[in-house]
Amino acid sequence: MTRTDPAAAAAHPEFVAGLSPRPALRREARALRRSLGPAERSAAALAIARHLAATGWLRPGTRIAGYLATREEVDPGPCLALASAQGCELWLPRIDSARQGRMSFAPAHGPLRRNAFGIAEPANRERLSPRWMQLVLVPLVAFDADGTRLGMGGGFYDRALAWRLLRHRWRGPRLVGVAHSIQQLPRMPAAAHDVRLDAVITERGVLHCT
Repeated sequence: MTRTDPAAAAAHPEFVAGLSPRPALRREARALRRSLGPAERSAAALAIARHLAATGWLRPGTRIAGYLATREEVDPGPCLALASAQGCELWLPRIDSARQGRMSFAPAHGPLRRNAFGIAEPANRERLSPRWMQLVLVPLVAFDADGTRLGMGGGFYDRALAWRLLRHRWRGPRLVGVAHSIQQLPRMPAAAHDVRLDAVITERGVLHCT
């Protein structure tokens, strides 16, 4: 996979010029993501699962945190089905406090409920801190080759993983963004609280971030 998709620069000319702040960039990137049709989305989800399978990251007993996709996000369903078939433990995010922006992970099995944002999440009470995951599949709106991630603006993942910013050796789980290749930008300004991704998987392959 190339370090920077040339199509990204063409799709975001004002960003390349340094004129697009994060809120404007988020609106633009979401619009671009919504432009993809159902067939493209389905094909991308399957291709991403194939690339994940080739990484060697899925081993029996590995604790993997996924997510339940909204209509805009890449569906990680094929990835999670593959992980389950490999004997991995599956976990999903659950909002602990919408007001404080706190979340943890709960087992993926069992009933679901809608959280304060209308997103499905596990209804059971069992919890595990993100630091005990081994692989976290992270949804995103946009990303760059350095692993800077633009999310929906709630900051839940950055807060849950903020301790990584203070670690120099043990960094906990491998953070892997899941995205369409058109969501890659040439560069993106990073905020002090941003927790960078270790890799991003798109339908084109695996990008290992610097």
